[in-house]
Amino acid sequence: MIHKRWMTLAAMLILLAACSGESNETSVEEKEPAVDQTANKEETEEGGKTAEPKEEEKEQKVKEVEVAEPQYRINSANWSVQPIADAAEKVVLVTIDDAPDKHAMEMAETLKNQEIPAIFFVNGHFLDTDEEKQQLKQLHEMGFAIGNHTNSHPNLRDLTEQQQKEEILQLNETIEGIIGEKPKFFRAPHGANTDFSKQLVQEQEMVLMNWTYGYDWEQQYRDAQSLTDIMVNTEYLNNGANLLMHDREWTSEALPGIIEGLKDKGYGFVDPAAIEGI
Repeated sequence: MIHKRWMTLAAMLILLAACSGESNETSVEEKEPAVDQTANKEETEEGGKTAEPKEEEKEQKVKEVEVAEPQYRINSANWSVQPIADAAEKVVLVTIDDAPDKHAMEMAETLKNQEIPAIFFVNGHFLDTDEEKQQLKQLHEMGFAIGNHTNSHPNLRDLTEQQQKEEILQLNETIEGIIGEKPKFFRAPHGANTDFSKQLVQEQEMVLMNWTYGYDWEQQYRDAQSLTDIMVNTEYLNNGANLLMHDREWTSEALPGIIEGLKDKGYGFVDPAAIEGI
């Protein structure tokens, strides 16, 4: 009997040992996924540390800053556009006042088709209807710079400071409500600035603008042929000339010839976005 009991006990011990081995194997198998997870975590952390896309984004931002460096500045002595550093000298700046009246979109298409940048100076009394507001939005979406030409086109020298402020700031708000940003340039009607308007424009971080020459409001130049001739052959055409034109039928008709004549004389065209202060 004793011998059988020892045999039974020995069998039980062997069985327990076998079970213990199976338990250890199961435990190892359960730990293996934890090891894999740790490896994955390390790979993720290493990928995070590398952050290659972020470095590329930083480099791209640096390039954008470099491109955005101003190439020209406005000379307030004669309102010409002066090159900075190595920017091209033989250039002109195209500007269109009193927009968007009846011919702004046609003029914009002419300029766009020839890849000519320009500033459209707008008036508040041309932004009363949904159609006019849509035209302004289209001008902006076409890539043209938008300027403030006052709300109702008065002579600022005839107004009080409060009235001048309303003329400028009210139009800023209107424009921003339509295109999502304030205008970057200001030109006073008739070129008539005041000390107050100059200070206000500076506070609004807009570039004060006037012009070098323009003729399309004079009676003798209210046809395409004569206007084209004077704009291209005037003695005032020189490097950096700031060209004033208006949203007028005869100006729109003359615009293709003016652009062609300027190109034939070797002039390039300043991108308003490259002007200092923008």
